[in-house]
Amino acid sequence: MPTISYASASTSTTTAPTPQAVQGPLRRTYARRDDFPSLTKVYSQLSKTVREAGLLRRTPWFYAWTALGIAAGFAGAVTGFVLLGDSWFQLLIAAALGILFTQTAFLAHEAAHRQILSSGPANDRLARFLGGIVGMSYAWWDSKHTRHHANPNRVAKDPDIDVDTISFLEEDAVQARGLRRLITLRQGWLFFPLLTLEGINLHILGVRHLLTQKQVKGRWVELALLAIRFPLVLVPVFALLPLGMAFAFMGVQLAVFGVYMGASFAPNHKGMPVIAPDAKLDFFSKQVRTSRNIRGGWWATWLMGGLNYQIEHHLFPSMARPHLARARAIVLEFCRTHDVPYTETSLLRSYAIVIDYLNRVGLAARDPFDCPITAQYRRA
Repeated sequence: MPTISYASASTSTTTAPTPQAVQGPLRRTYARRDDFPSLTKVYSQLSKTVREAGLLRRTPWFYAWTALGIAAGFAGAVTGFVLLGDSWFQLLIAAALGILFTQTAFLAHEAAHRQILSSGPANDRLARFLGGIVGMSYAWWDSKHTRHHANPNRVAKDPDIDVDTISFLEEDAVQARGLRRLITLRQGWLFFPLLTLEGINLHILGVRHLLTQKQVKGRWVELALLAIRFPLVLVPVFALLPLGMAFAFMGVQLAVFGVYMGASFAPNHKGMPVIAPDAKLDFFSKQVRTSRNIRGGWWATWLMGGLNYQIEHHLFPSMARPHLARARAIVLEFCRTHDVPYTETSLLRSYAIVIDYLNRVGLAARDPFDCPITAQYRRA
């Protein structure tokens, strides 16, 4: 039974990977579990080193200043909205709001991982409140994201690779029919245009979760927050702007929010190894081999809310954002010592990898009676 397959051959690695990891066709399967020696003790040693370096400490002042900066951004956007009045320059305010809501979502993500405050319940309350500002359900996101962290890129266990409009696995692409099949065939090129709709999709998924799931912790608190949030955003826009401009304003805000969110999360795992449902991998191997870092230093950390250090984030989910860069040096050294591929690339290169991977997966949806020679050229 195969344990892990490599879905893309385009990934840049800092350490020397095994030849099977970077060569061959679309999917390279490891047939034996022995191909991945257990590194359980390595993770214990790494954890001890990271803890002794003080990298698991909270950084309250960093998050206080970050929150203050975001709040100042919202205040400036609201002021600009009032002063501009009936002007198409309002679309710049809409774009700014899309960025600010995404930055707030990054803080909610960090609170949910217990990175900001000292206690779990306090972080939960903060994450729920910040989710309300963004217009997302914390309960929906937490249930989904927790499963992702436990089994990144594992078939049937990671909800982030479940089929939606986009197929992330060939077996899902094969089953695509109708409009979804047409999208799937060129889904790599359509990925970023489709992200313009992701903002409204995130709002809908959150509300649906709160209204339909039987057991939801904090259901009524979240519904109350969303009931306050949406009128607070929509009423001023449609009350103070002409109807067409108001719709354009909301369209730009939602599009920027969706693209920014998707462009920040997509590089992390798409095109990285896909793990079979029954594979037995230790925590260290599973998290490092399925995650991709983005180069760029401080600007990438600001732009992506720390998600550029995806490997370190998956190894130490509760690590505060300011410590991730130092942790990277430690993790990289451990990976070099134990010959574990540490994948890191530029932001633009990561997008190229994602697009190529999705297009290659999408080819599985082509007509099975296509000429095989033509299919070979498509893969070339």
